Amino acid sequence: MIINRRFALSALLAGAAVIILACVLVNAINNRVMEDEYLHPLSHAEDAYDLLVVGGEPEGVAAAVSGARNGLNVLLVDTGPELGGLMTRGWLNSIDMNYGPDGEILNKGIFQEFYNRVEGDSFDVRTAVRTFNRLVNREEKLSVLLNAETITPVVEDEPLGRRAVTGIKLVHDGVLEEISARAVIDATQDADMAALAGVPFSLGQEDIGRQSGLMAVTRVFRLENVNWLDWLKILYHLRFTDDKKSTGANIHSAWGFYEQTSLYKPSDERLFLRGLNIGRQNDGSLLINALLIFGVDPLDPGSRQEAKKIAAREIPLIVDFINKHIPGLNKAVSGGMAPELYVRESRHIWGEYRLTLDDVLENRDFDDRIAFGSYPVDIQPADPGIPGIIIGAPQQYAVPFRCLVPRQVDGLLVVGRSAGFDSLAHGSARTIPVGMAAGQAAGAAAALAAENELTFREMAGSRPLITALQRRLNEQGMELKPFRIANELTGHEAYAGLKLVRGLGLASGGYNNDYQLDRDIAEQRYINILYQAAKQTGLGIKEHPALYPEGNVFNLYDACRMLVKFLGMDLSKQASFDYLAEKGVFAEHEDYWQDYMNPGQPLSHGAAYLLIKEFVDMLQEADIPQ
Repeated sequence: MIINRRFALSALLAGAAVIILACVLVNAINNRVMEDEYLHPLSHAEDAYDLLVVGGEPEGVAAAVSGARNGLNVLLVDTGPELGGLMTRGWLNSIDMNYGPDGEILNKGIFQEFYNRVEGDSFDVRTAVRTFNRLVNREEKLSVLLNAETITPVVEDEPLGRRAVTGIKLVHDGVLEEISARAVIDATQDADMAALAGVPFSLGQEDIGRQSGLMAVTRVFRLENVNWLDWLKILYHLRFTDDKKSTGANIHSAWGFYEQTSLYKPSDERLFLRGLNIGRQNDGSLLINALLIFGVDPLDPGSRQEAKKIAAREIPLIVDFINKHIPGLNKAVSGGMAPELYVRESRHIWGEYRLTLDDVLENRDFDDRIAFGSYPVDIQPADPGIPGIIIGAPQQYAVPFRCLVPRQVDGLLVVGRSAGFDSLAHGSARTIPVGMAAGQAAGAAAALAAENELTFREMAGSRPLITALQRRLNEQGMELKPFRIANELTGHEAYAGLKLVRGLGLASGGYNNDYQLDRDIAEQRYINILYQAAKQTGLGIKEHPALYPEGNVFNLYDACRMLVKFLGMDLSKQASFDYLAEKGVFAEHEDYWQDYMNPGQPLSHGAAYLLIKEFVDMLQEADIPQ
């Protein structure tokens, strides 16, 4: 073992030396080529443009560049001092990549242009700034206005109760300006323009019955005084001494140390230190994405500011902990904190279509595809007592153009994490490659709608125009092709039950989509799921009964008695089964239930999920006393 580890270390050092030299040369070339890529924003805007893009996030840059390349006179507006948003002000310097079944990057086009100019899926923040500037500077028809103090939409009422966004009002250098445009693209993180214009939305996970469910936010911080030898110690530990599948490292990033961080005790109950996501910068410093902050209202500036202060107090304690427990970081010192919080979730607009969790995990294609996703459905915790989960991992799914078209308001498209995605589907679709592809589609759609004098809603309903949009996007670097990928789980007889429970965020298949449908379920797990399902589905059950595991073989009759207790009835196990059978709970899948009618047969996860689903259906469809 000692010899093997010495050999591994020697191999690592030799390989690392080559990679380090290559990286140094690439970085030098990259920085020399791009050193003059400085942005020259406007001091004031014109009165009118063909297209206004609000938000300098990566999605907004893609939308603005795309609009300009399609012949529109475009203004990109942001409240921040530089382009890149979450990447450059939130220091989120690692990209959650989306690859197809063939291993190729799914979303090409402008995202691929960006990706090819940075260091890879983990990049230097300053490289990202220069790359966004470079993309913008190359477009003669694109102007940028930064550091706006406020931005609000100009909205006009239309017939049939509709509204239309016709421009924006902004305050810049203390001066109020009103700018008109045929179309506006909302690329803000929180769909601010859409909300102000009256677009309906859900907040956090309220669409699945979790009224206070918002994924935790993070404040990324920097570690300095880390040399190449220190970095190699990190790589060696994660490659050769930590055998967890969820850990890993490469020359630019590392992720893991879960056992070490689990020992950390925060000073505030609203904080949690998860495993470290580490991104190395060109100057040798490390960006750490690991500190979760709960109970933050991302739409309240005061709540955001409070979260920043809580993190600022905690980070020195975390750095001291890291010095003592993380290999290679014993001499690291704090190098500051990101000026902006990493907010994962806020509004989810209601579009002409809302992408669902089943769309994602059943690998669905759509005729109006404008982007693709494949990233796992990653739901970070919303509460210190509830761990984050990977609900499942798709192979490939399509994002429809209709997800960008908001209900009730014309003249507006929404791109980014707050577009038309259900909250759980957003766990995958919120990634930057998907958002930049959607941004590119939105910019091209703005040009096509103007050329045909149609609203986005009319365009979304026109098969010929959607085909024209896809053709144009393919000509401009994207690859939007139909696909068909089967999902083996859909043939399982208990799949309908899994869909319900999974759709409530109560079933996790992990990275391998293993939901253990045919394995026995623990009695306490069934109780926990039943409590949550009853709460989240809004069945009107006033009191939840006290349920306790008995410690025997947990079978169908035990589960039925627990269900009947939710109806306020105290029946025997057999009588509970008979009552539910009389109500038709077992009728649709009669053959499936035959084996479970043997009292010695333990209940499986699949059977438990299906039973809960049939119980929910019974309460929703019939007049059952509660």
